[in-house]
Amino acid sequence: MKEQFLNEAFYHALDGHRQAKRLTWKAVAEQAEVSASTLTRIAQGKRPDVDTMAALCRWSGLSANDFIDYQETVAKPEPLGQIMALLRADKKIAPEGAAAIEVMIKAAYEQFRKEI
Repeated sequence: MKEQFLNEAFYHALDGHRQAKRLTWKAVAEQAEVSASTLTRIAQGKRPDVDTMAALCRWSGLSANDFIDYQETVAKPEPLGQIMALLRADKKIAPEGAAAIEVMIKAAYEQFRKEI
């Protein structure tokens, strides 16, 4: 069975955050920088696209991962993948700098990696 996004739970969590801040949905749309019609579609059961999801999680402080129903055991991320994600997310490093560092880390990782 595949993973499922828990849209209704996400919407209710957003609504709780909105109510706690005493905001209208229009104000949420403005602050989160998403369209009001997108929020209406989410309320109607439509899934948000990835950019909308990111914007609403940023605005609310919610974690998207909390709204994914994993039907099976979730794979543990590989350390190299985690390093690359953190490196690419670092806003202090230009993309070309991150790519150069990535090449070095991958080379070192391959050289010193043990077979288990």
